[in-house]
Amino acid sequence: MTFVQEFRVRYNECDMQNVVFNANYWIYADDAVAQFVRQGLADELGKDISDVDLIAVGFDFMLKTATGTWHKGAQYTDVIHAACSVSRWGNTSFDVTIDMRVTGEQVFDCVITYVSVTPGAPQPAPVPDVVRRALS
Repeated sequence: MTFVQEFRVRYNECDMQNVVFNANYWIYADDAVAQFVRQGLADELGKDISDVDLIAVGFDFMLKTATGTWHKGAQYTDVIHAACSVSRWGNTSFDVTIDMRVTGEQVFDCVITYVSVTPGAPQPAPVPDVVRRALS
């Protein structure tokens, strides 16, 4: 499954040259992945996204590593399209690739490795089958 989250760049997210601060791309990525997981589970479970409860599914996840590449700076008022997809499944971990573009031109991409953990107790746990189906 590929999920696309849109972000309109706000004034306070930019430097004096109206270019997005580098750290904000990680905020966009984090938000896009959260919505990707919630939307995927909503579709898989036949629920509204506002009714998705990760704890009820028996799933939570934590960032382990992140690598990113900046290609071109997005600017104030640009709309960033952040496309998310799982690019690797492990037993207790998975990689999400996020490709950010403005009017089709790549501005940033990253790969984030997440570890599936037991809700409420950050102990590694196998990725639940429902999550694998939802995000595949």
